[in-house]
Amino acid sequence: MTDIETPTGAGPRRREPSAWAVGWTVFAAVMMAMVGTWHAIAGLVALFDDDFFTRAQEWVFDFDATTWGWVNLILGIVLVIAGAALITGSVAARAVGVVFAAISMVAAFAWLPYYPVWAILIVAASVAVIWSLTVHGRDITAGT
Repeated sequence: MTDIETPTGAGPRRREPSAWAVGWTVFAAVMMAMVGTWHAIAGLVALFDDDFFTRAQEWVFDFDATTWGWVNLILGIVLVIAGAALITGSVAARAVGVVFAAISMVAAFAWLPYYPVWAILIVAASVAVIWSLTVHGRDITAGT
């Protein structure tokens, strides 16, 4: 393995954070909180009134609405907390955000038989969150 020589006195160059990138990360944090709130609302509705969500046809994912209510409620709470932590520039919150946005997409996809429009909105918002955090998430940490 060869060593790369750097000129004397030259340390690693630090890139200045982009205002656009920080804005996208804040967007991701707000969207995570919104998606979490949507999950929590869907979860609470399913827990309080499991007849509210009706299926038009049989799907492979045949779960009780109460089960989905708990899944959505817990996922929603975690997403809201991660969205709030992301504003601080936490690297861990970025990682949790990406992982739970992906879980949110899978849960929303499985939720399609119960409420398709809601599920599609959650999938689209989760895609935006993952894109924002993976492409621009580093800049909010560099700005703090």
